[in-house]
Amino acid sequence: MGVSGTLEFLSDLVGSGGQKHKKQLQTVELKVRMDCDGCELKVKNALSSMTGVKKVEINRKQQRVTVSGYVDSNKVLKRAKSTGKRAEIWPYVPYNLVAQPFATQAYDKRAPPGYVRKVESTATISTVTRYEDPYTSMFSDDNPNACSVM
Repeated sequence: MGVSGTLEFLSDLVGSGGQKHKKQLQTVELKVRMDCDGCELKVKNALSSMTGVKKVEINRKQQRVTVSGYVDSNKVLKRAKSTGKRAEIWPYVPYNLVAQPFATQAYDKRAPPGYVRKVESTATISTVTRYEDPYTSMFSDDNPNACSVM
């Protein structure tokens, strides 16, 4: 723990009256539709005014908002929606973490570059029924009763 980490710990300890936080420090990522600087400022002000929030980072190009602090993800989502913007929990993961990134369920053309939609990997192995042509096995060397003409 460096000097900045020690100072942050002490300020949190003094600021909270010596009580520890009930919630764990976590990072919540949201996808929020933002078009302009006003939208970005509105969302940032709404989220940073929540109790327990330490840092709010916004990437308008990816429509991504990252909130760090002692917060509940559902409350952060609810506060983001209260601004009038469409918001959801960040639904994307890097494409190298998905087994089949270009499957129909995972591929999303609106995803940022290098990301695909997060899908649960359901191991549904379909059984392939192979149709075997009866004429190819009729003249097979493996079948002793194949053809008496030969």
